[in-house]
Amino acid sequence: MRASPDTAHSMENQPDIAARAHAFLFSEGGEVSYRKLATLLECKEAELKAALDELSKRLEGSGVSPIRTETAVSLATSKETSEVVRAAHKKELERDIGDAGLEVLAIVLYMGPSTRTRIDYIRGVNTSSTLRNLLARGLLERTENPEDAREYLYRPTVELLAYLGVKDTRELPDYATIVPELATFEQQSEPFQTNDGSRTDT
Repeated sequence: MRASPDTAHSMENQPDIAARAHAFLFSEGGEVSYRKLATLLECKEAELKAALDELSKRLEGSGVSPIRTETAVSLATSKETSEVVRAAHKKELERDIGDAGLEVLAIVLYMGPSTRTRIDYIRGVNTSSTLRNLLARGLLERTENPEDAREYLYRPTVELLAYLGVKDTRELPDYATIVPELATFEQQSEPFQTNDGSRTDT
């Protein structure tokens, strides 16, 4: 029995979708809904799930694998490597968040829910690793952006506000002064460049 033209086309595109899905999952650094990932890849969910099957095969023995639920998928360490990675993360979380972490927290606290693109733009560096660190520590939370399904919004957690001793971000020190200053800086800054060789967090 010969495959229909649509099925054959889907099978031909599957490796390409798998490669792009791998890239997006790596870039997002966390759980992504099938709906959002299919939108990013401009494919049908059925094509996406077939591509994820292919991606799982490709990543066997690589140390990472796609972890899937009924509604979402993320890249995670494989069972063979998860223990050593968990131990390393535990040591990392015991360290100070550093200047990069403080800068990201300040932007989210004073500017409100922000996309990674906006945070990168204000800081002038790639902040993906810092955001992952802050998420792991429970200082930030990530939610879907109602204005753009391709990006997430990062916002302070209740735990962070409680740690700072404020009920609302408007109670933060010099809030009325810092917010307009950051807004002015954001408007006057040069566009953030994401080409190879751009600066990253230190």
